[in-house]
Amino acid sequence: MNVIDALKWRYATKEFDPSKKVSNKTLETILEAFNLTATSYGLQPIKLLVIEDKTKQKELVAFSMNQVQVAQASHVLVFCIDTLIDKKYIESYFNLVKKIRNTPDAILDPFKHFLIEDFEKKEKQEILNWAVKQAYLAMGNLLTVCALEGVDACPMEGFTNKDYDKILNLSSKNLSSVLVMPIGYRAENDYMSKLKKVRKELKDSVIKL
Repeated sequence: MNVIDALKWRYATKEFDPSKKVSNKTLETILEAFNLTATSYGLQPIKLLVIEDKTKQKELVAFSMNQVQVAQASHVLVFCIDTLIDKKYIESYFNLVKKIRNTPDAILDPFKHFLIEDFEKKEKQEILNWAVKQAYLAMGNLLTVCALEGVDACPMEGFTNKDYDKILNLSSKNLSSVLVMPIGYRAENDYMSKLKKVRKELKDSVIKL
């Protein structure tokens, strides 16, 4: 499928076929795409938790507004944000830039110091809100990638993140869950897969100047 056909094919899957599994090769493509997602300043304040433990998936249904896709899916992707973004975090990014690109400190230091000072001025909640936006960027990217790979997905905001964080022990990793996306393959009897996609006319959603 080309990208437009793939996006027309995809929908928020309401029922997965639990007998079908996403292959390791396809999963690695999805994970690599997550890692390549654009983020503000390139800081990547997000991590992706991949769940394929069926017992854990079933446990999470109760904290996902009883959406059964969480239990049925081949894998459940949990988009998380780093909750500790400080001077050390920013410095680690610039150390990585230097390691990969061999960029001199004289070039890196001005921007590095600007970011450190800028983040030190921000309230913690402002930083967390900024990080959450990056998680949405990543989910949007993966929805497209999954469609191109012929993998069904269901983007979810409807879950209790404090319960997810507790069950998945995220606080010990300085993480907090933001979004959930079960992936797999649609069940043949998922009625939603047969419905026409509802979208505005292009002229009503795009403004050309």
